[in-house]
Amino acid sequence: MSGTNETHDGAQLPRSSLYLAKRRARVTGTSRNALLIFRKSGRTTAPVNLPKKIEGTEVESMPGQFEVMIERNFSSAHQLRGYKGKCENLHGHNYKIEIYARGSELNNIGLLVDFVELKEAADELVTYLDHKNLNELEPFIAEQNPSAENLARFILQRLAARLDDDRVRIFKVRCFETPTSVATYQIA
Repeated sequence: MSGTNETHDGAQLPRSSLYLAKRRARVTGTSRNALLIFRKSGRTTAPVNLPKKIEGTEVESMPGQFEVMIERNFSSAHQLRGYKGKCENLHGHNYKIEIYARGSELNNIGLLVDFVELKEAADELVTYLDHKNLNELEPFIAEQNPSAENLARFILQRLAARLDDDRVRIFKVRCFETPTSVATYQIA
């Protein structure tokens, strides 16, 4: 018995503070494999009570959403018109953007969106922004200040126009000016 503990059903498990064990369980009259978590308390091992079934619903059929995210980086200059402080001067950032897509259905091969397609669309937009003065690009010439907030919204709207369909939606963009300063634009 050295190095093992006996469970309530006689199985031998290695000693540790947390055990994962497979065992046959009777659930609604049928046998199926179930994972039980065993915790060692003193010299005995007892199963932690976990639900075997959620109110007549199998886990696979529970409603939910899939979400994917890609990250891209670019460097741009900007100046904030009307800002009283050092950011009114021309300066630059090494931006990081996170682009999030969501949907409740996968395509016929099990993908929400092809990462290659999402990255290609993002890379085209990054090419438009990279190593440029944002104040000299539409829509930031006169219409909007090129703040991180407006940049996040601009990126989301451009990508959504290209990629959204009845199954998948670009719903959030996070725009990092620095590792500790981030603006998010998200649609409901």
